[in-house]
Amino acid sequence: MEPFILQKNPYFLIERWMSQFPGLVAGITTKNDGYSMGKFKSLNLGFHVDDVQKDVRSNREKISTLIEFPLTSWVGAEQTHNTVIRKITSIDQGKGSESYEDSFKGTDGFYTDDLGILLTLCFADCVPLFFIAPERGMIGVAHAGWKGTVKQIANQMVELWKTEGIAPEQIFAAIGPSICEKCYIVDKHVIEFVQKILEDVEKKPYNQIKEGQYSLDLREVNRLLLCKAGIPEQNILMTGYCSSCEHEQFFSHRRDQGRTGRMLSFIGWKEDSSRL
Repeated sequence: MEPFILQKNPYFLIERWMSQFPGLVAGITTKNDGYSMGKFKSLNLGFHVDDVQKDVRSNREKISTLIEFPLTSWVGAEQTHNTVIRKITSIDQGKGSESYEDSFKGTDGFYTDDLGILLTLCFADCVPLFFIAPERGMIGVAHAGWKGTVKQIANQMVELWKTEGIAPEQIFAAIGPSICEKCYIVDKHVIEFVQKILEDVEKKPYNQIKEGQYSLDLREVNRLLLCKAGIPEQNILMTGYCSSCEHEQFFSHRRDQGRTGRMLSFIGWKEDSSRL
């Protein structure tokens, strides 16, 4: 069953998690029902793509109102396709919410167990990874393009949570809308990295389509890495939505040849959450 459920046009929610864990808000936006124009039409939430900044802020304010999570509580990141993950506390609220310059530099993941903080990252084909350890109230989100994937940002989140006293068996993960294997064609250079991190996996998540070119299932790579990190397979949700195929719903960097907007992944505990 598809874990990401469309709420009208502006966003999808991980409804199963939200029904299980009161006070949680988790999901990803679409490209629709915003204020941006031209190649960023219309719900672009990325400050860094040369869109009109006031339009991006208006788009963020709209989502803030719809999910009932104040913009002053959001945090955002520069995202450099690495594995730096930061623990966020209440003193970080608002950092990167209204400007790219104020975002966390060199960061591709967040986690927190504080209430009233919305962790956000931008996407347009890369894999959004969502994490929750409900027994401890810990939540997280990570950005996994092919570089972040082969550098094992998924495993990095699990390792950081171990230092917080959270066992992998306590963690639930969700893999969000991103480019599918049919749309994601890569060269041998990328596949060599994937081969190294999945040497012991019998069924490989890629296929050669012609000399030097391969179709790569980046979502499946991340699912396999989450399992290798110790998260039970039954604790992992994975979307069927492709950011490139679903042209009416998502921005796609590859499909749109780099001239496009960004969706926003988000996860947070409401301020008045009981987390029971």
